[in-house]
Amino acid sequence: MGDRNAPIGIFDSGFGGLTVARAVMDQLPDEDIVYVGDSARSPYGELPVGQVREYALECLDHLVDQGVKMLVIACNSASAAVLADARERYAVPVVEVIRPAARRAAAVTRTGRIGVICTRATATSGAYADALAVPPGVRLTTAACPRFVDFVEAGVTGGPALLEVAHDHLAPVLAAEVDTLILGCTHYPLLTGVISYVLGEGVTLVSSAEECGQQAWAALLEADLLAEGTGPASHRFFTTGAPEQFSELGRRLVGDWIDRVEQLA
Repeated sequence: MGDRNAPIGIFDSGFGGLTVARAVMDQLPDEDIVYVGDSARSPYGELPVGQVREYALECLDHLVDQGVKMLVIACNSASAAVLADARERYAVPVVEVIRPAARRAAAVTRTGRIGVICTRATATSGAYADALAVPPGVRLTTAACPRFVDFVEAGVTGGPALLEVAHDHLAPVLAAEVDTLILGCTHYPLLTGVISYVLGEGVTLVSSAEECGQQAWAALLEADLLAEGTGPASHRFFTTGAPEQFSELGRRLVGDWIDRVEQLA
């Protein structure tokens, strides 16, 4: 058995994974966390799969070197590219964002019409179709929404320009009359207001971030690795980009629980 009091390692291509970190902190308040955001090379959604794999494994290697007891891949593009490799490469449990969200969507849909919005890399991978296994009676509609990431990473979560882009990006899932939509990028929960406005109240949104947080709790319980809660949890943040920018934007997007951000060379 591993060290119960070792930290959980969370990796994302940039800022979006902070929504996963928030979900993990809410559901596992006694757990220490080490977060790596590869913001100098984000977004991953427009990169070739081989390059995503290379960058992601570099960051995951760093987290393993920090002595983490679990890896959380808080990036849909990276999850699609490296999950199988990561589970073979590392001796700790690996949790990702795709399968938990797919299972939840299949459980809550009323009509079998499920939508996925994601980056182009995730859409091209077919990862959500594979995770859902598209059983009889389920119709899956996938829409790539690359410009959503640009808005989030600029700190913009509302306004007429974003609304115009949302109408354009969400047109395929609106036309498919989905009743359940998977937010297949961890940036997208930060845009739930505009997404819900465009789609209407009849569409259930499934956050890959929230479902990933629940899966992390379940995996730690199964591995008997839940922290013993001997003191206040610590949260460390690393970025390959500019720490000041990461800290400022991260606080604006998800709250002031982000304090010191360290440079990852």
